[in-house]
Amino acid sequence: MTLIEYHNKDEMMQAIASQIKAELAEALSKTGSATLAVPGGTTPGPIFDALSVADIDWGNVAVMLGDERWVPESSERSNTALLKARLLQNKAAAATLLPLYAEAPTPEDKLDELSAGIEKHLPLTVCLMGMGADMHTASIFPEADLLAEAFAPDAPELLPMRAPGAPEPRITLSARVLKGAANRHIVIAGDEKRAALERAQTLDDPMQAPVSAVLPGATVHWAP
Repeated sequence: MTLIEYHNKDEMMQAIASQIKAELAEALSKTGSATLAVPGGTTPGPIFDALSVADIDWGNVAVMLGDERWVPESSERSNTALLKARLLQNKAAAATLLPLYAEAPTPEDKLDELSAGIEKHLPLTVCLMGMGADMHTASIFPEADLLAEAFAPDAPELLPMRAPGAPEPRITLSARVLKGAANRHIVIAGDEKRAALERAQTLDDPMQAPVSAVLPGATVHWAP
């Protein structure tokens, strides 16, 4: 794991966006295509804004979430809606969105369909992740119902996930897919998240600290 510290969040967000742009551009020049996975929530919004105007061949970039709440885009809790509003704009509007939600009562109803949609775009070129104060990443939460399955070496691409404190079911990339990205970045801010990161390193147990499974080889970006 490499830790990069910044003076403030604005500096961090711009630096991450620049790094992701460079990594996508390199992959596009070598293979002609790239896949970018990003987290939901409000934290990465400034990164999305900066990337949306990046001058790269977005028409050959597939974009997806690392996880999604099982809610329609009309919900204020939809990460897909946020992604469309902040990242898939301007130049990045030409990118292909790989959905992690389809209209159905549960993730299990659409799991095969959604998995088939992302399979040909793997491995990920760039995977940007967040981390919660409880040390979860994507929707791989401590005490989640399929936590052990998410870490299996032969885990499927996608898993439905339910966890205490999560108001709705989730769908998430497995640790295998997250770790398989050519470039992995974890963005965190504030003292609470820094303390959680240090605790995850100390525990080094994915069942207690899920983020520890993806730390080796990742670049962690932190700002106060």
